[in-house]
Amino acid sequence: MSHLKEEYSKTIVPHLMKKFSYKSTMQVPRLKKIVVNIGAGEMAHEKDLMENLREELAAITGQKPKVIKARKSISNFKIREGSLVGLKVTLRRERMYEFLDRLINFCMPRIRDFRGVPRASFDEGGNYSLGIKEQNIFPEVDLNKLKMTHGMDICIVTSAPTKEEAFALLEAFGMPFAK
Repeated sequence: MSHLKEEYSKTIVPHLMKKFSYKSTMQVPRLKKIVVNIGAGEMAHEKDLMENLREELAAITGQKPKVIKARKSISNFKIREGSLVGLKVTLRRERMYEFLDRLINFCMPRIRDFRGVPRASFDEGGNYSLGIKEQNIFPEVDLNKLKMTHGMDICIVTSAPTKEEAFALLEAFGMPFAK
């Protein structure tokens, strides 16, 4: 059992039950999944860069990424229908908690001039979206093999019905929100 999952069951659930006066532990918000996306952009036209990108994402998440293909052609961007446009990984259960633990405790402190993640990135359903500009904050990335820096989008999907409950859940996990 990962450190974060154990902390959730022992300390976060009782804290949130008391704070929001839930009657059952099943009402307490929980993490459903974490989705990590990388848009290929100009790298989509070069096979060796895409293979390198695929290996990096697999190393970061611990899971093989799914290849996202274009649904229709867009001539202005030189994209044909069916061509590669990005990579996506959906993390659940143990891998999800391990990834969130690494993200909060190891990766975010490595971001230059880091002042916290924005509080306004919650949607109405209680999900949180976060953009990272450089992949080299992850310790799994080999900086010697790094050919090009790129960003990624991380979406944390919760079962919280409101923004306030999702914020309390992520804050209890230790997410460093900006003041």
